[in-house]
Amino acid sequence: MIQPASMRCILCAAIAAMICVSCSKVKHYELSRFVSPETCGGCHTDIYEQWKGSLHDLSHVDPLYREVALHDLKGLTDVDELEEAQLCVKCHTPVGYVSGMPAKTSDHLKKIPGLAANGVQCDFCHSATGAKKPYNAELDLDPGHGEENPGTKRGPFRDSRSDFHQSEYSALHTRSEICGSCHDVRHVVFGTKLETPYEEWKKGPYAERGIACQDCHMRQRPGIPATGSTERPDNPGAAAAGGPIRKHLFTHYFVGANILIPSLFGSSEQAAMAEERLTNAAVVAIDGSIGSGTLKVVVKNTGAGHCIPTGLSHVRQIWLEVKITGAGGAVRYHSGKLKPDGSLDAGTVIYTTVFGDGKGRPVMNVAKAREILKDKRIEPLKSAVETYRIPEIKDSTLTVEAKLWYRIAPQDLADSVLGKGKLKIPAVLMATDKKIIQLDR
Repeated sequence: MIQPASMRCILCAAIAAMICVSCSKVKHYELSRFVSPETCGGCHTDIYEQWKGSLHDLSHVDPLYREVALHDLKGLTDVDELEEAQLCVKCHTPVGYVSGMPAKTSDHLKKIPGLAANGVQCDFCHSATGAKKPYNAELDLDPGHGEENPGTKRGPFRDSRSDFHQSEYSALHTRSEICGSCHDVRHVVFGTKLETPYEEWKKGPYAERGIACQDCHMRQRPGIPATGSTERPDNPGAAAAGGPIRKHLFTHYFVGANILIPSLFGSSEQAAMAEERLTNAAVVAIDGSIGSGTLKVVVKNTGAGHCIPTGLSHVRQIWLEVKITGAGGAVRYHSGKLKPDGSLDAGTVIYTTVFGDGKGRPVMNVAKAREILKDKRIEPLKSAVETYRIPEIKDSTLTVEAKLWYRIAPQDLADSVLGKGKLKIPAVLMATDKKIIQLDR
């Protein structure tokens, strides 16, 4: 197993594979203009502790992301595909990217200064002044000039005061556009929509009701999943030491559906909240009959403001397991069983996306994604009805179980990029239903 202590030095040569070939198009800022998260944590202690160990904090060092990014670059010769494959750092290491660090493809990852390697960090987001586009990290920035002259930090309050920096109200920080700027991704050349949680939200019922990304993902804290199917109470408190008590502070755990990566880095609280979010995202219901040899199972997206799954949904998997047992617990039918090697049975109902190479052939490498061949996912507050063809069963009483599972990636993907058995991808039970069905004989 990969150990957390070694993760920050994994892939010393990764930047050779990930640096942007079009850096000349990017407005660069001296790294010295940014303030470290630790400095911010001196006053914003609680917020800093929430961020620490979050997926934003770990975005640069996530070993699965980095190995997949390297794997996707192998063998690429098409310049358009190479350009896309080299842009992962734009969102995963944003301060490093906008400061041009490292500047050359020959530089090693270990040469990136610690500040640049701090993932999606305080001063990147709170220096944002606007979003040119709600995708591909197209944020306008106005950082200060380091700790001696930190400049203006922007946030959701109109009356913020600080002895350290200037403060300014920013409507952007209350809107979903700031989230979409990184979480929606389009192929830089082909324009293929690779990740679309913001777009999914924008055209859905939550946007119509004025419920922004922050109203779920920045209200969650331990014990309060804050999904569309749960209460989303205010989080009162002070944003900084000595500051006024606010009716609501946006939390900075930034919890999504990733249990694995926080766990690898010892962030058990983050992992627990991710599981809590997943178990409040959907419900599954069994039709209480087996008619004409078929069984229907309904899955409803009750808690997510975007599709399930979302993000890099050609990798993410949500699937249905349906099991029917008869007398003495004998298994009469089983679909969606997770095998010991981490693979799924053929015919398993999987909610996912499939990209194509432009000629109708499926591809896993997003750099090659010229088209979307399949998009089988569930939109916010919508349902999917799955029909299973059941073989003839002689039992008069059957027990039917339906389980909805989630994992961030297929096991064979992790095995192929990290080595077999190096990293086990956990499956999380999202929802379940069970019914006893009497058959007429």
